[in-house]
Amino acid sequence: MGDSKSGLVFFVLLLIVWFSGTSSDAHSLSYNFTIDPRPRDDQPWCEVQGEVDQKVFLSYDCGRAQIKYLGPLGEEVKSMSTWETQTDTLRDTGDLLKGQMPDVTPEKHTDKGPLTLQARMTCWREGNGHTSASWEFGFSGQLCLLFDSKNGSWTMVHSKGRRMREKWENDRGVTDFFRTVSMGDCQAWLRDFMVRWEQMLKTSASPTTGPPTVQPTATASKHTTWILPSFIITVFLC
Repeated sequence: MGDSKSGLVFFVLLLIVWFSGTSSDAHSLSYNFTIDPRPRDDQPWCEVQGEVDQKVFLSYDCGRAQIKYLGPLGEEVKSMSTWETQTDTLRDTGDLLKGQMPDVTPEKHTDKGPLTLQARMTCWREGNGHTSASWEFGFSGQLCLLFDSKNGSWTMVHSKGRRMREKWENDRGVTDFFRTVSMGDCQAWLRDFMVRWEQMLKTSASPTTGPPTVQPTATASKHTTWILPSFIITVFLC
């Protein structure tokens, strides 16, 4: 109970940071993964969307290893050598999530069609230089599980995340992978990219902005409301 309460407090504080705005020296980098075990036609089984300060700059197809640089922010960093190691890590993450799906999918899945797995990795640097990171996991748009990369704690926020939590909190390899990628790789990418982005983010904004939540790729629009202590957070998932 204590872990769940502290995890929710962590999540609420994270949302406050996202929605209240940040100082010019505070920045965040996020990657949204969508894993579809049975994609239709030519749809990818793994898609990744990259965001800096909630502004989309990257779209990546893990299976085909195809990358699209979006907007001025994407164009600004596409020539950097960081991309080679970054795309390898994103593909490895997609492979891991796909491989884990049979063991973490809810047993009582009654919805029509297969579930898609979404994961959102976020790392950030505050104005005072403090850094941290987190993961959010969900199925078909429903947020289920939170992971605090800094202290290694798991928090289930929906019953569909029960198997996921039971599996991953006892799997040191998976936990270490999520922690290393978010606290290590992601922070390094943010530091490298900000060399190019710092001034751009102060003076301009990308026209495409992504919401701070797990995102499905279903064609039908879904509407989900998360109710947390003292907050009602409404998110539109498309």
